[in-house]
Amino acid sequence: MKEDFLHYLWKFKKFDSLNLKTFNNEEITIVNVGQYLELAGPDFFNAQITIGNQKWAGNVEIHLKSSDWYVHHHERDEAYENVILHVVWEHDSEIFRKNNTEIPVLELKKYVDAVTISNYQSLISPKSWIFCEKQIKDVDAFVFKNWKERLFFERLERKSKSIFDLLEQTNHDWEAVLFCLIAKNFGLNTNGDIFFKISQSIPFSIIRKESFEKENLEALIFGTAGLLDLEKEDTYFKDLKFRYFYLLHKYQLEKNCIEPVQFFKHRPDNFPTIRLSQLANLYHSQQNLFSKISSLNSLKSCYDLFQVSTSEYWLNHYQFDKESPKKRKSLSKSFIDLIVINTIIPLQFAYSKSQGKEISEDLIQLLIELSPEKNIIIDKFKSFGIVSTTAFDTQSLLQLKKEYCNASKCLACAVGTELLKKS
Repeated sequence: MKEDFLHYLWKFKKFDSLNLKTFNNEEITIVNVGQYLELAGPDFFNAQITIGNQKWAGNVEIHLKSSDWYVHHHERDEAYENVILHVVWEHDSEIFRKNNTEIPVLELKKYVDAVTISNYQSLISPKSWIFCEKQIKDVDAFVFKNWKERLFFERLERKSKSIFDLLEQTNHDWEAVLFCLIAKNFGLNTNGDIFFKISQSIPFSIIRKESFEKENLEALIFGTAGLLDLEKEDTYFKDLKFRYFYLLHKYQLEKNCIEPVQFFKHRPDNFPTIRLSQLANLYHSQQNLFSKISSLNSLKSCYDLFQVSTSEYWLNHYQFDKESPKKRKSLSKSFIDLIVINTIIPLQFAYSKSQGKEISEDLIQLLIELSPEKNIIIDKFKSFGIVSTTAFDTQSLLQLKKEYCNASKCLACAVGTELLKKS
């Protein structure tokens, strides 16, 4: 038995609420269970309850055992002075306020039917991956659809928080925020954090000024990444290195120490040299990129905007001083899909929120146009009968797994609460 199960029982009145009595045999009538608070202080705020012939308005605290009141030192906390009812699974100790008046106790286990308890125990039985893996496919489709929508926006809210933090750091420059987010996206999982640090190390005002010279952009980005630190015989390398130190002097920049970019286990088209060149060329070819991205409303317009390749040198190179067969290295549709999911949609959501605009349906529609992501989490859900057909599905399931399944928050999850209703 866990306390969050008792919170669930009380919040949804999943017990015989018509015949309640305190442990001291006074009749209880629940007028309002109160507002569920997942913060410090009592569990339910501003409840309305009649005990005996007296109507009370105040807070409700919930514990597995009455003695937990003292275990948690609530007797020392002023926030608990207004508790009007102590709801417990098992009553094992009288609880008193500071003025020595006893707090009424409801021992809940007397009023919960066996089916509800059985469903709960089934839900939290030992798992191999998630608790409900044998039952999740049986959840009502309408309930699951609505829950996925909420999960999607929870995920966007979490991502927007980091965007707003970054906005503060960049003096509210949305273009600078976008540069950092795009750079991280171009680095994928392996180099994402390193690319992000690179983007933060170059003042975006300089990116703006130098965007008309793609070699200068490439020199700044490659130099900051430490890719120009060694000596090479290649003419292009020497030119970039000369430009880099000239720009350091021109803008009075200090050379930052950033951890080396990773080539290991990458396909050549994902080598950091290729991705950084594509990033430089994006900012050379697209001025005022944020204003364009903030108004994108279709997948085709996203693909059109990100028709970006590398500079000429990288057509027959993957690394400096090593020639390879000539090949145009443009951003693939699958790579642009990742940019849409991880950068464009979160940024549009955050920006519209800052402007007080509502674009929820537009964002969902854009994700529905995208193919589902492929990863081990989505494959695992598929093995339990939950098949994703769009990126909207996969983004919602990733949020479900990370924030609910991994944290064992079954009773805060629509899937878990729906399964508990089964008779």
